[in-house]
Amino acid sequence: MRIGFIGVGSQGAPMTRRIIDAGYETTLWARRSASLEPFSGTPAKIAGSPAELAAGSDLVCLCVVSDADVQEIISGQHGILAGIDEGGVIAIHSTVHPDTCRSVADNAAGHGVAVIDAPVSGGGQAAAAGNLLVMVGGETKVVERCRPVFSTYGNPVVHMGALGSGQVAKLLNNLLFTANLGAAADTFALGRSLGVEPEALAEVITRGSAHSYAVGSIVAGGGTVEPIAALAGPLLNKDVALVSGLADAADISAGIALTAADGTLGLMNHPR
Repeated sequence: MRIGFIGVGSQGAPMTRRIIDAGYETTLWARRSASLEPFSGTPAKIAGSPAELAAGSDLVCLCVVSDADVQEIISGQHGILAGIDEGGVIAIHSTVHPDTCRSVADNAAGHGVAVIDAPVSGGGQAAAAGNLLVMVGGETKVVERCRPVFSTYGNPVVHMGALGSGQVAKLLNNLLFTANLGAAADTFALGRSLGVEPEALAEVITRGSAHSYAVGSIVAGGGTVEPIAALAGPLLNKDVALVSGLADAADISAGIALTAADGTLGLMNHPR
């Protein structure tokens, strides 16, 4: 497959590097040309627009930030659908609303193009090591066609079900992660108030049954959310709001996890 990749940021760049190193013919596009400079010594081609990128690609991967970015890059005047051939595939690695993926898919179907959602978790280091968690939603035959590409940077690559189910899984993961961050930070604060040294408590918790990825993040931050709040706060705010909206639309309660996640967002000074 010929691969197009848009969104070569802190996570997308190592994903792209893994694709290139696996020998796939790869084309890149970015709003900021500076973000493409690290690929100047690689075989990757640089396109002048998303449409130009799509015209030379069988699979176009998007790893941009927002729902609006996804819609604009895919459906704009010079967007992916203006260039991609019938039979092509668009993979949305961004964390967005499931309805955004369905809307894009409805539009793409008129062009004979398939859409799958494939949000990822793990960050740049995991991408560079080929160990991203990839949560995929879409038709089985399309997912399996793309799996070898996803496997260059993802392990595991989990097919969650129908289109949009990858996004739901990612949002639930981030909801619980957000809740756990606040619980961990409050636990360390309580420990300090009770006279337990944070370093000693960190050794106990990271070796005990309460350990989690969120605990590791809090330990690395000295026992508080403050070091990660500026970067993580807005993104987690977006994801918690999305999953809360999904629960409201289904007329179900998001429960304790949402309450705890809102508490974390408050600690980060990014309340929902």
